[in-house]
Amino acid sequence: MKLYGKNPVLERIRANPRSIRKLYLRKRTDLSEVVREAKKAGLGFESVDEAWLKRRCPDAHTQGVMAEVEDFEYAPFSTVLNECLDNISVPVFLDGVTDPQNLGSIIRNLACLGGFSLVLPKHGSAYVNETVLRVASGGENYLKIAMVTNIATAVKKAKEKDIAIAGAMVEGGKDILKTNLTFPLAVVIGSEGKGIRPGIQKCLDLKVSLPMRGAPLSFNVAVAASLFCYEINRRRWMGGRGDVG
Repeated sequence: MKLYGKNPVLERIRANPRSIRKLYLRKRTDLSEVVREAKKAGLGFESVDEAWLKRRCPDAHTQGVMAEVEDFEYAPFSTVLNECLDNISVPVFLDGVTDPQNLGSIIRNLACLGGFSLVLPKHGSAYVNETVLRVASGGENYLKIAMVTNIATAVKKAKEKDIAIAGAMVEGGKDILKTNLTFPLAVVIGSEGKGIRPGIQKCLDLKVSLPMRGAPLSFNVAVAASLFCYEINRRRWMGGRGDVG
């Protein structure tokens, strides 16, 4: 896999330098921070010209930085569940999020919030590819991402561990700002077009929605995920209840 862009490569050097096979830096470009971090991590690099980079990454804005990295390594789903039970992270199950840009944004935002993990299905979903890594801007290094054969089965396994399952609904759910949350907790977020599929909705313990007082539109799925997870994190550290009621 190719990883390109200054920030994504910098974060990979800092968090997981062993995953970098080769590092390429454009000549006559001020990349002193990348060089400094690479040397600190014991990584060498090859200086290349602009034409070489354009041949290797013709449609990418590389900022003069490209790395060949190992394929993304997904975390075991059992690890995600155990961290949830230990109150380390809240799993976010994505049901039908197919746009790599949205997946990359979700990864970046949840990494910034901290305390979350992601669960993706093998089929009918975006997966961690070069586009996702570019948009995630290094966020993939700071949260665990699991891939499962079937999201509904994975949600049921979480329920068997007494993890409460909340579904993020475009409409028809309880206002999350006025709803008590039970931890350990996991949240399911569906696609922008179809939302959470009916079969998975049957597994939900709670349906929550975001209050919207503006235009009668809907949030982009990455924005919605960030807002739901911000409120979950706020409540998580206030004993679940927060200032509701």
